[in-house]
Amino acid sequence: MRRGPVRLRRGASAMLLVLLFAAGCDGGGSGGEKSATSGAADQPGDIVLASGRDVTGKGGIRQQLIEEWNQEQQRKGSSQRARLVELPGSADQQRSQLLGALQSGGAEYDVVNLDVTWVPEFAAAGLVQPLPDELVDQDVIPSVAATARWRDRLYAVPFNSDVGLLFYRRDYLKSAGVTDTDLGKGTDWPVVQQLIGALDAAKKKPDAYEKGWTAQLDASYEGLTVNGVEAFASAADGLALTDKEGRYAGSVDDLKAGLDELRNRTQAAYTLPDAVHSDEADTLTDFAGGRTAFLRHWPYAYRTLHQSLSEQQLGVAPLPGSAVLGGQNLAMARGSRRSTAAQDLVGFLTGRRSERCLLDAGFAATRISAYEDDNLTCKAANPAGQATPSPTGERTDRMPRDAQGRPGYARGTLLPALKKAVQRPRTPLYGAFTQTFTAELARLQGAKPPSSAQLAKDLDADLRRALPPK
Repeated sequence: MRRGPVRLRRGASAMLLVLLFAAGCDGGGSGGEKSATSGAADQPGDIVLASGRDVTGKGGIRQQLIEEWNQEQQRKGSSQRARLVELPGSADQQRSQLLGALQSGGAEYDVVNLDVTWVPEFAAAGLVQPLPDELVDQDVIPSVAATARWRDRLYAVPFNSDVGLLFYRRDYLKSAGVTDTDLGKGTDWPVVQQLIGALDAAKKKPDAYEKGWTAQLDASYEGLTVNGVEAFASAADGLALTDKEGRYAGSVDDLKAGLDELRNRTQAAYTLPDAVHSDEADTLTDFAGGRTAFLRHWPYAYRTLHQSLSEQQLGVAPLPGSAVLGGQNLAMARGSRRSTAAQDLVGFLTGRRSERCLLDAGFAATRISAYEDDNLTCKAANPAGQATPSPTGERTDRMPRDAQGRPGYARGTLLPALKKAVQRPRTPLYGAFTQTFTAELARLQGAKPPSSAQLAKDLDADLRRALPPK
């Protein structure tokens, strides 16, 4: 997702989280740094996988899985090797780089790691190859599997998924007299608002507390689109806005219902004012610094937040209403000259054992077996995110885990959330959609926002111009 501008936050605790987040999640894919590789010298015959940054850090789980595949090839006596190239810049910049490289016909990439919203665009443009259906079997979560197809053909294989979740401060709710702070089975938005009201009405509030919740509402990047689609889908019974052909399928009435829901969720009475300028890093900092009691975020926040907050302080639950799917899928470049070996690499990286490794490292795995098969374990030498002892014997990873080593919330909260999640509009013109959608939603943040009825009419007209109508 595209990043907004970096902003300084006040307070020692906020700065601590910024440093923690950078250490734990920076994959080295920004700022024009040299791309990550397997550690060996680049060879002309290497299978090249191009990807954005790995949120598990430099030398993270994606790199480790590629190295494991390389070792497997060596044991087989094969000369095939793969290397990872991490693209610099924001998600939009990475998309532009991939489009330019593949359209030129001179790209060295064999496998490309696509955001789930890019698959229709790359497929419709003929930049990636159709794949055998057996690469996505019944073990892949159905909602996630659907992101890999376009017009009934498979063009990618789900690698790691993502879904909106609700993180909350158990200790804050207890301080407001709330006796049951287990929201793990899920709740609805009115209940969240009631809990915020109880906290706001408490005689003694936590010192850092300012407002009930925060989310990624910055209109300069994809965060506002994600939060908007979640509100629209919650209000209009899973409203998709596009049909299976990628054509606009909304209506003024549907849009008005969605806008009303978004307005309700982002009322000034509940929402941290900084949310309208916040991206993922900003909201993590604000929440961990204690400024809010609730946070809408992605699964990797579970590990990051648990480095500074205990299980008694931090809870996680399904997002009220509908939650949007995110994640990345592996596709094979149309011009690859190593298609057979590249397909073998894709199959390995998205297989059952690799998906378990991705889950253990903090990603949302795409396979049901990663969450439910207790006999399935990660064999990677040093899977990112696993608890490792420090020189003093202190545990360095504080993320709660179940008896089988998975993240503690994975089976009971994350998997059900993924199964129920909704997609953003599926269209080869997704860039036009999100720019139009965000530009109109940003008007809600103005000094004199239009009524939902007027904004719905404007948004409907704009989307009909941006996307072919139904």
